[in-house]
Amino acid sequence: MADRHASGDGRNGFNGSPPDLKVEIANGSTKGEKEDKNLWPRALARAWTLMLFVGTCLLYCARMAMPICAVSMATSFHWSKIDAGLVLGGFFWGYCFTQILGGYASDKLGGERVLLISAVSWALITAVTPLLAHLGSHTLALMTMARFLMGLLQGVFFPSLASLCSQRVLEGERGFLMSAMNSGSNLGILLAGGMGSLLLDRYGWESMFYIIGFLAGLWAFVAWLCLIKGTEVTPKRMERSSDTQWSLSTTGWLSLLKESPVWAMVFTHMCMSSTFTTLMLWLPTYFEESYPEAMGSVYNVIPWLVAIPSALAGGYVSGFLINQGYSVVLVRKIMQAVSMGLSSVFIVLLSGGVPFTSALIFICAAIGLSTFSSSGVSVNVQDLCPSCFMNMLGAFMGLVLVSVSGYLVEVTSSWATVFSLLTLVNATGLGIFLIFGEARRVDL
Repeated sequence: MADRHASGDGRNGFNGSPPDLKVEIANGSTKGEKEDKNLWPRALARAWTLMLFVGTCLLYCARMAMPICAVSMATSFHWSKIDAGLVLGGFFWGYCFTQILGGYASDKLGGERVLLISAVSWALITAVTPLLAHLGSHTLALMTMARFLMGLLQGVFFPSLASLCSQRVLEGERGFLMSAMNSGSNLGILLAGGMGSLLLDRYGWESMFYIIGFLAGLWAFVAWLCLIKGTEVTPKRMERSSDTQWSLSTTGWLSLLKESPVWAMVFTHMCMSSTFTTLMLWLPTYFEESYPEAMGSVYNVIPWLVAIPSALAGGYVSGFLINQGYSVVLVRKIMQAVSMGLSSVFIVLLSGGVPFTSALIFICAAIGLSTFSSSGVSVNVQDLCPSCFMNMLGAFMGLVLVSVSGYLVEVTSSWATVFSLLTLVNATGLGIFLIFGEARRVDL
């Protein structure tokens, strides 16, 4: 097979080292010693993987707290649907602004430090949200600002994780790490829904924010105490005559934007992210309208239970194929084909009039298979340019597709048009990635 290699040394010219740490092991260069100082030892890598998994879970719990409590809050503060949409949309506007900053700051200061600082900040915002809501008569403005700040602070997470992954983790293990983080996000959505069903009726919507904020703060303290305190987290770099790899100039960014693999990665991520966001936000409404007698605890929980092991399985398969000698770019495309291609088959099946059990199975399959993207385009950013800004564009695209989907349902009174649109977006993004996608560093 043309995409296989006899050894693992030459995968598309990329050996998993950070930008300034290209290593020529065969020549016995002392550069390898410098690179080893950046990579986590295996025991530390496992500890960080577990810690980041829990952190991602809590990140999504905090992110989903407002959507889950929105109905109760709208009743309490007499919000209209437009008001509630303004509050919920505030997160995404803030989220877009810190994408580039997150990757740049992580390269300079260390991803561990950036993640910790941001976690402490958004944990505090989450915990004080109920206090802000009852602070005065300007509840709508305060909640919108709180969501905007939440988006700003959480916006650095995945760019920092991408930078951290490229600097600290071996190439063949990156797919599993990102898949574990994806599983953490799915678990966070699941737990937020479960906590909401238990807390809202018994203790009020305020308890949701208090508990999640406390747990996130506790996670940050444990991470600092066990993994960061007394350790060097700033990436060690080789001496160079210039430092363009770590602080891209305007010329550097313009050069980067000329690379077709970068645009393919960004465009595919935009398509994948927007379709997943649309499914996540509209599925409860779809099930409630199409199957009014179905239990919400079933269709709001089971798909995310399926997504967790599916994401881990995708990461395992990705790492296994790379370790077997398959080229990195081939593995990335296989994972993305499963995520956007095979999952779309099950989305299309929802267009017809199907019974509830079949619809639930199709949704579980679509969401479960979509998690394979964590070992595809989501990790491809570390292959090409760890400080890339694709999450920012993905957030914008998500806002557009969610709005268009709502408009289509309102005008056509049919969910089939929405599922057809999602399939079209997935197919377009996948086609671009299969044609132009690469796995070689382009910011060197």
